[in-house]
Amino acid sequence: MKNAPTIPPRCWAEIDLAALERNLRRIRQALPPHIRYVAVVKADAYGHGLHPTVARLMHAGADLFAVANVAEGAAVREIGPGWPILVLGPLLPEEAEFAVHYDLTCTVSSFAEVDRLDQVGRQAGRALPVHLKIDTGMGRAGVWHEHAPALAAEILKRPHLSLDGVFTHFSSADCDPEFTDRQRRLFLDTLSRCIGIADRRLLIHTDNSAGLESLAEDGPINAVRVGLLQFGILPHESSLLARVQPDPVFSFHTRIGLVKTVPAGTGISYGRTRVVSRETKLAVLAAGYGDGIPRACSDRGRVLVRGRRCPILGRVTMDQTVVDVTDVPEADLGDEVVLVGRQGSEQISLGEFSHWADTIPWETLTSVTKRVRRIYRTGLS
Repeated sequence: MKNAPTIPPRCWAEIDLAALERNLRRIRQALPPHIRYVAVVKADAYGHGLHPTVARLMHAGADLFAVANVAEGAAVREIGPGWPILVLGPLLPEEAEFAVHYDLTCTVSSFAEVDRLDQVGRQAGRALPVHLKIDTGMGRAGVWHEHAPALAAEILKRPHLSLDGVFTHFSSADCDPEFTDRQRRLFLDTLSRCIGIADRRLLIHTDNSAGLESLAEDGPINAVRVGLLQFGILPHESSLLARVQPDPVFSFHTRIGLVKTVPAGTGISYGRTRVVSRETKLAVLAAGYGDGIPRACSDRGRVLVRGRRCPILGRVTMDQTVVDVTDVPEADLGDEVVLVGRQGSEQISLGEFSHWADTIPWETLTSVTKRVRRIYRTGLS
């Protein structure tokens, strides 16, 4: 069909790319000048959309990118050449040749990975860049810290591997500063015992957004991995993060699909989990858990209608959500409803929305589904 009109969205997310660029600059200003900026863009850039997000971060001056797997790395490489791309997760055996093809840097946690990647490098006729990951207490990927010096020595012996970085992952930077400090000291001690790396120009990184508060200005650490903070979300309260004052990048919207009034005693939605005690004006929203409104928000969450907070009634269903707009008598069919973001003088933060859903902002962002249209605001920062 030629020249078919664009169907207006029933549910959409707005992504403010200018705010993203401002956040990167503010984070840089809050960090020591020698620290390199690793932009973490895994999981479709935390649900913001990989291509527009990465393109803006490239424009804004990110030093390198980090992704979860080879497929994500390949997608970033297609956007622009020249930037180093670190694959944070372990590679499946058949993925190594694609890492070579797309010029990706692989993470190494075991001797078996060293053998496999060295062989792939030999077949490619060049040395493959790798980062050694050290497990300092996360208990996930990474070589256990006691065995890290031996693995580092093995990497340095391999002619078709190039050790370009060493890192660890803090498990509790947002809630346990004592354990984070213990992990940091253990990492630095382990690093000092890795013979042969002191004279190499390596990228040394330990901190994500939550760990920036305890980052030391001196010492070997010369990079940070920034994910959530660049999208305007504070992982926890701290003086450094407060200084950054990031702007929200993401907001979440839908519309009223139906307005009706029901008498007292009416049960709302599946299971009649809520029975109204008064005559109630209802707005049926054109979005549900099939769009990214978590079912856990049932009878707990709030939305903004004409700048006022209105409670969700009953269970959130796949395609619709019912809210009480009795106290907003002017609410009408087609009105915009804000799930996350600002409307008038009121605001619902992503953290508040996630709290109602018994989850964390990371999961909320990556749970907004494909049928939610992303609308990009591309103004100057």
